[in-house]
Amino acid sequence: MDSAKGGGGSGKRGRGRRGHRGGEDRDVRLSKSMSYALRHGASQMGLQMGTDGFLFVEDLLAHPQFHSYSLEDVERVVATNDKQRFKLCTHPEDGRLQIRANQGHSVQKSYNMVVDLELKPVMAGSPDCPAEAVHGSYLRNWSSIQQQGLSRMKRTHIHLAQGLPGEDGIISGMRKDCDLAVFIDVPKALADGIKFFWSENDVLLTEGDAEGKIQPKYFSRALRLRPSRSILPLQ
Repeated sequence: MDSAKGGGGSGKRGRGRRGHRGGEDRDVRLSKSMSYALRHGASQMGLQMGTDGFLFVEDLLAHPQFHSYSLEDVERVVATNDKQRFKLCTHPEDGRLQIRANQGHSVQKSYNMVVDLELKPVMAGSPDCPAEAVHGSYLRNWSSIQQQGLSRMKRTHIHLAQGLPGEDGIISGMRKDCDLAVFIDVPKALADGIKFFWSENDVLLTEGDAEGKIQPKYFSRALRLRPSRSILPLQ
């Protein structure tokens, strides 16, 4: 990274990675701010998002919330994000740099829905169709999940991982602090018409049924993850 030389660098350069505020890493703050803007807040922030979920980086950096960050900061956060939350690429027509979140978008009313994310449909019986996938949640929600199933809430999809955090090759799909893992019988749900998609960073996504849910009948097992792993009854 460039270091500041002399006394008066510009507002976007030479600040370094760690300019702490409340002890939080500067890159972590940028990652969280980008996640909010790209997943949920573009409309409220006055940012123009395409139906493919992309924003121009120059527009993002021009927003007051991002005035202290540079293109170098954005590129570093995208490259080092351990869950590969973001994608950077050039616009095919004018070559301008654009960015989007790979998944996690909320339903946005009175605004262009993000409908063109590069999602790969999962087909029953195909090599990339998993026997099961896992959704991370919290034990405080288990009673409700047992009765009502998993809900996408205000997001466009329910997020599922291929395995538990720490297992080989598992980088995304579940928060690290989850203490409940609910496993889904993917082929059974597919057979009943529920659609699943792979995101670019290998998170399995589903809109659920007509109510935006995965009903309990598709649960194959459930685990308490902390303080030690133990099987939870499904009924």
